[in-house]
Amino acid sequence: MIEQLIAEATECDFKVALEIKKPKSWLKSVSAFSNGIGGTLFFGVSDDREPIGLSDVQKDAEAISRLIKERITPLPQFILKPLQEDGKNLLALEVSPGRSTPYYYKADGVMEAYIRVGNESVIAPDYIVNELILKGTNQSFDTLTTEAVKKDYSFTLLEATYLERTGLRFEPSDYVSFGLADKNGFLTNAGKLMTDQHTVYNSRMFCTRWNGLEKGSIFDDALDDKEYEGNLIYLLKSGSEFIRNNSKVRFVKEAQYRVDKPDYAERAVTEALVNALIHRDYIVLGSEVHIDMFDDRVEITSPGGMFGGGSIQEYDIYSIRSMRRNPVIADLFHRMKYMERRGSGLRKIVSETEKLPGYTEAYKPEFSSTA
Repeated sequence: MIEQLIAEATECDFKVALEIKKPKSWLKSVSAFSNGIGGTLFFGVSDDREPIGLSDVQKDAEAISRLIKERITPLPQFILKPLQEDGKNLLALEVSPGRSTPYYYKADGVMEAYIRVGNESVIAPDYIVNELILKGTNQSFDTLTTEAVKKDYSFTLLEATYLERTGLRFEPSDYVSFGLADKNGFLTNAGKLMTDQHTVYNSRMFCTRWNGLEKGSIFDDALDDKEYEGNLIYLLKSGSEFIRNNSKVRFVKEAQYRVDKPDYAERAVTEALVNALIHRDYIVLGSEVHIDMFDDRVEITSPGGMFGGGSIQEYDIYSIRSMRRNPVIADLFHRMKYMERRGSGLRKIVSETEKLPGYTEAYKPEFSSTA
């Protein structure tokens, strides 16, 4: 029974006994689970998943509830379940992902928010706390209004690209309708990311074509390197062009035609770059999207973990649900037909790659993320 419950829990933590004198040892996991994708704490179970048992389940259950109410703020949603395994009494504390993030541990004169990194609960860095605050107030970075006035900036690239891809003109009222500016003429962060000028420092892309299979010195081992900054459409086009210029298109002659064999599927590259630009965390200071090309692969890296918590390795990309860290930017790129809003981007990267001549399972794109 315990093995089945552990298998069903996305995140798990095990405690041999309930620590009452030093409850931070397990309350930080309650904070982390609430700030992430939820999880389960098993009391009376050793780290190697052996049921040890609790001497007084009722007393421990009351203490768990009391300590959570006293020391976790706001109060998270949780369920306590008594279990029995091999005649041993256990407790399972199921913590739900919270909507009022961040959830803090408060005691000993401190307030700390925790997140899960691997199988540990660690103090959340400032930029993650800031994102949790936005999430808890139903806001996102791109919807926040700034002090930048729309009339002080130009949007030539945005308007020209919108006309080219939709056949429609970008009207002045669209800036408010699409969430790029407010009614008083102040730009949101989404609007600043779409100006012709470089107004958001983190809106950058570093591209490198390395000589060989690993990174080295940019001065000795880079065959080509570029740095781009500014408008998201400009970054998308520049990144695509960099990959295209540093790729090869081989071909095979058949009886009456030839078959082109490009290194990478153009649509897959576009999907990956759009994903990197749209879903990245712009709160992480001093960060940028990276494109690293090697003799045998291209790696595209974007700042920020999975918006909903966890890591991409834990999900099935064919059934992953759509979650948008920056919904205004995502909506605008959807209108320009650069992306869909159905969580299908990763599937598209795989399916477009599978269409390449000579494709084998060894060439299947790989996805990974960290906290």
